[in-house]
Amino acid sequence: MLRIFFLLNIFLLSAGLQAAPSVQVKGLIGGSAVLLIDGQQRLLKVGKTSPEGVLLIAADTKGALLEIDGERHFLTLSNRIGGTYKKTSAAEVRLASGHGGHYVTPARINNRPVQVMLDTGATSVAMNMQMAQQLGINYRAGRKTSVATANGIADSFDVMLDSVTVGSVRINHVAATIIVGDSPTIILLGNSYLSRVNMWRDEGVMVLQSKL
Repeated sequence: MLRIFFLLNIFLLSAGLQAAPSVQVKGLIGGSAVLLIDGQQRLLKVGKTSPEGVLLIAADTKGALLEIDGERHFLTLSNRIGGTYKKTSAAEVRLASGHGGHYVTPARINNRPVQVMLDTGATSVAMNMQMAQQLGINYRAGRKTSVATANGIADSFDVMLDSVTVGSVRINHVAATIIVGDSPTIILLGNSYLSRVNMWRDEGVMVLQSKL
């Protein structure tokens, strides 16, 4: 019985140490990607996951944004990742640009899913009051201020968010501005978050990395 228990532990340990799949981008076709995964060719559409567990998040002529074992990777036709690649010690996410060159991405605010747009011109994370209500933010308990919007001066409230997470890059205690009215129409990821991460462009891809 003891020997069976020992062998079971060895099996579970080896299963947990399985290498990540080897992945290479072989082709990019508007909203789809042809991937070579562990020697098997797969055609994936955006939002679909291969039998090997590789999720295609986005694809355009520049490359494919993939999620593998909970980590995001942006691969071009010349890139490959495999079971021997090393994960960086700092959390990192790569964002492909969308329509108009804007970087729009899924994120989590106070651990709730949202869509955000990177805005280096915004002082803080900014959202309208309806968005704040949907996230359960008691914004009226914050400090009342005012901001300039496309429709003129609007009342606003300064609050502190518990956390903002993009990919695996999480920042706690992030300042936010809640604007009374319908503006902005998408949550703006401003400098109260961006100034606390490393950020750079890599061939059109925006890279966000946690600071060590």
